[in-house]
Amino acid sequence: MNIGSDDTLVFIGDSITDCGRGRPVGQYAGLGEGYVAIVDSLLAAGYPERRIRVLNTGTSGHRIPDLEARWKSDVLDLRPDWLSVMIGINDVWRQFDRALEPDQVTIERYETVYRELLAQTRPRLKGLVLASPYFIEPNRADPMRERMDAYGKVVERLAAEFDAVFVDVQAAFDRYLQHRPPQSLCGDRVHPSRIGHMIIAMAVLAGIGFDWRRVDPSREG
Repeated sequence: MNIGSDDTLVFIGDSITDCGRGRPVGQYAGLGEGYVAIVDSLLAAGYPERRIRVLNTGTSGHRIPDLEARWKSDVLDLRPDWLSVMIGINDVWRQFDRALEPDQVTIERYETVYRELLAQTRPRLKGLVLASPYFIEPNRADPMRERMDAYGKVVERLAAEFDAVFVDVQAAFDRYLQHRPPQSLCGDRVHPSRIGHMIIAMAVLAGIGFDWRRVDPSREG
């Protein structure tokens, strides 16, 4: 795993990242009740010799333009060594649950703003993680699932463009959905239970090269 001792890892995103985190910056016991706290716990358990500082600046309801408005205070001013971004769910969802609102984030706007943020930030980082938005729906022909997949492809392209780790959260949920229904994770197909947050956390850890032998000595050799 490339995240080193004394590195700072910042997570930014929407409510899935927020998950009740502390203000103004979530850290220590204020990382929230979601995947960020799980990642932090496993990093500490698996790599106790590396004092990795995890910070959470996720904010419920936010879309990519909202991240742009607070990027300086919630990313750049924190001087992260590593940055993890997961955004796009609300950018798509608002097009369905608030379709008559004029200020929608089209896929073109989403990609443009996202690219601008990454362009100004990537040279300052040791590492970058871009996680796809997702919809906990196995039917890929579902209109919202179909559009979410398109936004996820944008993130995958940006990850390749900016030498980032791409975490396909949608694929991680799809593996689960081969065996269990969406209702076993959540009611709205967006805000997951603790199991769903574990799925996200495991996908992020896999992306950054977490060595599971660190927490399971039986895997050694």
